[in-house]
Amino acid sequence: MQGDALIGNAIGFLGLKQHSIVEDGTGYKTGFRHELMKSSDGNFRPADFEFAPDGSLYVIDWHNVLIGHMQHNARDPLRDHVHGRIYRITYPARPLVKPAAVDGAPIAALLENLKLPEYRTRYRSRRELREHPVDQVIPAVQKWVASLDANDPNNAHQQLEALWVTWGMNAVDTDLLRKLIVHSDHRVRCATVRVLRYNFDKFSDTLDLLKKAASDDHGRVRLEAVIAATWYNKSGALEVVNIAQGKGADDWSKKPIEAATARLKGKVEKKEIENPLPPIPEYLTDLEKEAFKSGHAVYFRDGHCATCHQKDGKGLDPAFPPLHDSIFVHGNPERLIKLTLHGVMGPFELHGKKYDGQVPMTPFGGMLNDKEMAAVLTYVRNHYGNKASAITPEQVAKVRDATKEMKGFYQMDALLKEHPLEK
Repeated sequence: MQGDALIGNAIGFLGLKQHSIVEDGTGYKTGFRHELMKSSDGNFRPADFEFAPDGSLYVIDWHNVLIGHMQHNARDPLRDHVHGRIYRITYPARPLVKPAAVDGAPIAALLENLKLPEYRTRYRSRRELREHPVDQVIPAVQKWVASLDANDPNNAHQQLEALWVTWGMNAVDTDLLRKLIVHSDHRVRCATVRVLRYNFDKFSDTLDLLKKAASDDHGRVRLEAVIAATWYNKSGALEVVNIAQGKGADDWSKKPIEAATARLKGKVEKKEIENPLPPIPEYLTDLEKEAFKSGHAVYFRDGHCATCHQKDGKGLDPAFPPLHDSIFVHGNPERLIKLTLHGVMGPFELHGKKYDGQVPMTPFGGMLNDKEMAAVLTYVRNHYGNKASAITPEQVAKVRDATKEMKGFYQMDALLKEHPLEK
């Protein structure tokens, strides 16, 4: 499982999923392995997870009725400042790792730490080495590399670790880089080209090295050369890209090569409008048409409507319902204004599909003024298969004032008791 990815999820599935990562031509693909951790607590929020030096996995549960920082104001009164948990996951059938000495350890010991399988230990050791004088670290690294066992299956990785240490000291070992950039393992060559990208000034033959990488048999090495060439900004950089393109490109590298070619030719790609305004219904008045346009802009703001209901308004299973031909959208305007102002949670049914409502709708009352809210509601009520009356700022202001004592989300059953769904 080394090299897998852990994904913390707080929307729909509450827990940690584990995915394998495998090479796929120039890029990578992932595969679901299993659910490593799952909670039945509706407020479980796996906000962070870290491996400790002893190999145990710590999971921080933010434990909040709110989902995160994207949708909710930092001063939201529902933000829980008291609760929270830290879970520790271990492998009970076998002993934990003995933590390596890092803080205050001598240079020789820190270099030996680079042989350890635990990534975070190697990271901390490299970080600690940067606290030592350059004129002491570099000779020690060179001596350490010379002592490595050439028959060790991890020899190439250990040499890469040494290269990264010298890079971290801003004194990259050019001889070691030249050796590794022609290594038999494409992963080593790929990593080495990336180091070259940040150290052009240390080499008199940078362009030749980039051209050699651009003609590599492996697409990922060629892609690293292409990316590096866009930072070279000297005569010949475009030739690097052309060499790579001549060797062929897959789905992962085609677009980057096209972008690099345009960049080096000084062409600024004309960007398409990301979210073009749809046709405005003719039945709306001139004032309502302006509101429709403004509402479209609000809908696509970062962290607003499109984030959950998606650009096409079709929602995102299993948590976010579609807006298409939705009675909640084109039905009672007061009900729609209330749930938009204060948010809503709890089970409901739409188009014959049941939603558990465990993930609440964001309350936008503190993020949108009356005019903005009226505009975005006018937009959704007359788009995505809906046709209904426009909403005015006066309507929003009236509902906002009438519900100003409201605290927390509307519960769906209570909201529908006030405003039953139309048949």
